[in-house]
Amino acid sequence: MAKTGVFDSDPTAIAKAKALKREMKKLLRNIEEEDDLCVQTIDQLQEALSAFKQATMRKMAKSSSLQMLETVSCPDEFRCPLSNELMRDPVVLASGQTYDKLFIQKWLSSGNRTCPKTQQVLPHTTLTPNLLIHEMISKWCNKVGLETTNQYQSNLVNEEKGFTRSDREIFDSLLCKVSSSNLQDQKSAAKELRLLTKKGPEFRALFGESPDEITRLVNPLLHGSNPDELIQEDVITTLLNISIHDDSNKKLVCENPNVIPLLIDALRRGTVATRSNAAAAIFTLSALDSNKVLIGKSGILKPLIDLLEEGNPLAIKDVAAAIFTLCIAHENRSRAVKDGAVRVLGKKISNGLYVDELLAILAMLVTHWKAVEELGEVGGVSWLLKITRESECKRNQENAIVILHTICFSDRTKWKDIKEEENTHGTITKLAREGTARAQRKANGILDRLRKAMNLTHTA
Repeated sequence: MAKTGVFDSDPTAIAKAKALKREMKKLLRNIEEEDDLCVQTIDQLQEALSAFKQATMRKMAKSSSLQMLETVSCPDEFRCPLSNELMRDPVVLASGQTYDKLFIQKWLSSGNRTCPKTQQVLPHTTLTPNLLIHEMISKWCNKVGLETTNQYQSNLVNEEKGFTRSDREIFDSLLCKVSSSNLQDQKSAAKELRLLTKKGPEFRALFGESPDEITRLVNPLLHGSNPDELIQEDVITTLLNISIHDDSNKKLVCENPNVIPLLIDALRRGTVATRSNAAAAIFTLSALDSNKVLIGKSGILKPLIDLLEEGNPLAIKDVAAAIFTLCIAHENRSRAVKDGAVRVLGKKISNGLYVDELLAILAMLVTHWKAVEELGEVGGVSWLLKITRESECKRNQENAIVILHTICFSDRTKWKDIKEEENTHGTITKLAREGTARAQRKANGILDRLRKAMNLTHTA
């Protein structure tokens, strides 16, 4: 077992310490190998040693301060009624009650217009600094040997993430319950975590602290072949809530080896709500380019396409969004085509279902030669021409002409249909004048090709 040290609990400090150690090892090797020792090398080693010493001392000071705080009883009048922790920036509310500014601002920004302690309706939400309490807290900190209030509070509150020691205790308790063997504990904890991560960014942030927390959350779904439906829905929805938080959470969730298989399982046999939220989680996770590739390799496109074909109205938009975002990565387009996306998309679009969402996906997939071939087989040219001619949506017209352009330049047999459409309705000419900039380019490209083909026919 590795020895523990002053850097063990701080990932950033660990990384810096490792970097300094590597630098010092490299310099020591240079010293050993150099016959004529360079003064610059010695200076660099001294600088690295000095930086390592300072980092170590800072960490030891923080550790010592935390140990001291745990043994010191904070006076009740110095505690914020919301966080139950020592106030760093005490302010007075219109009710006359004093709170820590960070936490009362969170209370007010959530739409509350009452005093948390007295429940009095507030005539205004102006916050006034409580200079007297601030001075008393400073004197108390000096008396008990704390240099600054900020040093104390930094161990209790992450200013950006906004969670308190109390939040952490609730969080740990719920994770213990949800990963226990008691079904009722699992159900109640899964439900509570779903609600907390929906309402509070601090609980979404807490999941980003360690990969282990994600594993503890999904633990009830890892054992047995038939997970409880309610637990599955709550856990999958919690994963969605966590993923919404920020990019680091997206990366952490996606790289957990349990998550993607569980999302695939949820897509295949969850409730409608579970399947919809699983698709929404995939869409959210796929916002990161690195996640697009990782998720695409998992085989998740097939159950998404199957769910799209099933066509449940509660899930289809989330499913379409997930497929679209995944297919931004070129390697996933071939996977989608192989898994039958073109046939499913073509059937839905030709029936006038969810044309806006699905046509955008098809416009990406058509860059793959197999997609062009399959569109020809399912009569894609006819309904694409109809959309180009009849749709009032500029974006749908654009996507349709983009697909038609690719088909026509890949399959000569389709020029006859284009020519008949142009002769009867003048659809392509009209789009070349009135479409979006991209639609105009594609329409003009088709018209140029038509003119050349006609000239060649006349010459022959």
